[in-house]
Amino acid sequence: MSSEFGKNITLSVFGESHGEAIGCVINGLPAGVALDTDKINFEMARRAPGKDKTATPRLEKDLPEILSGVLNGVTTGAPLAMIIKNTNTKSGDYSNLMQVPRPSHSDYPAYVKYNGFNDIRGGGHFSGRLTAPIVFAGAVAKQILAQKGITVGAHIKSIAGICDDSFDMENVTAQELIRVSSLPFSIINKDVEERMRKAVEDARMDCDSVGGVIECAAVGLPVGLGANIFSTVEGHVASALFGVPAVKGVEFGAGFGIADLRGSQANDPYCIKDGSVFVKQNNNGGVLGGMTTAAPLIVRAAIKPTPSIAKEQESVNLQTMSEARLKIKGRHDPCIVPRAVPVIEAAVAFALLDLMM
Repeated sequence: MSSEFGKNITLSVFGESHGEAIGCVINGLPAGVALDTDKINFEMARRAPGKDKTATPRLEKDLPEILSGVLNGVTTGAPLAMIIKNTNTKSGDYSNLMQVPRPSHSDYPAYVKYNGFNDIRGGGHFSGRLTAPIVFAGAVAKQILAQKGITVGAHIKSIAGICDDSFDMENVTAQELIRVSSLPFSIINKDVEERMRKAVEDARMDCDSVGGVIECAAVGLPVGLGANIFSTVEGHVASALFGVPAVKGVEFGAGFGIADLRGSQANDPYCIKDGSVFVKQNNNGGVLGGMTTAAPLIVRAAIKPTPSIAKEQESVNLQTMSEARLKIKGRHDPCIVPRAVPVIEAAVAFALLDLMM
């Protein structure tokens, strides 16, 4: 089982949802980078569970403990190793899942692939809990990117079909990204928050869940980052995003909507802005030929509804090879979209830093 990402800077994630700890090792970080632990802890708190009715009541502080690679708050150039202790687990809630797999979870393919030895508790190594180390790595990456004038931020684009405003794809600013990312409920138009929350609560009360879309942007990128064919910015960023559990779709710029346009509508005309080449519109999301254009990088990730729901579902018993009904126990998010916003930011930031190096 490999859980690694990156070419120039590599991220290796380890641990299980109900094990002693989860964590990561980051290799290839430059030496001499001062890390602000308050900023790291702020990012971790954005993802941490147990703080909002849209999230699981499982309460984990998610305070990272750095074991190596940092001395007196500054990177040493050695591998940066970090762990987060698991302190609030109820493994008994998952005792029946080795026999009866949850629909739309990793339970069944993991059972087959690992001959039934996979850790089923809380999803084991397949759990969304493993996104906490990704957020840590992204928080480190965002600080290094900031020193290069690059800012990454995201917001909830939609929940259950209820849409927030979109980023201005041509003119979104670093200040706007920082502002929306700092909000407890990351949206641009505050008028939609109540309706989004109601959709989540309605699903929770119906023993169900809802999904949504997260829109992420990066500004300050240079021209020419990335390459063509199999080394594109889109390919690298998408690969990181698909490493986030529950991501089922990724699009850049106008995304699938660009297929409905004529070339004259879809093309991004050039202009001169403040003495530099710029685009008048950004349907391509800041990437052409696999390379950045200096326009904002715009990417969206589709997040599926949480598959662990309290409704009884159809499944099978793997021991008797007969059909079975399953009622899932445990504590689960009726909507993971709000907590996934910092995860999407982190995946994009780490992928961009890897390309920058």
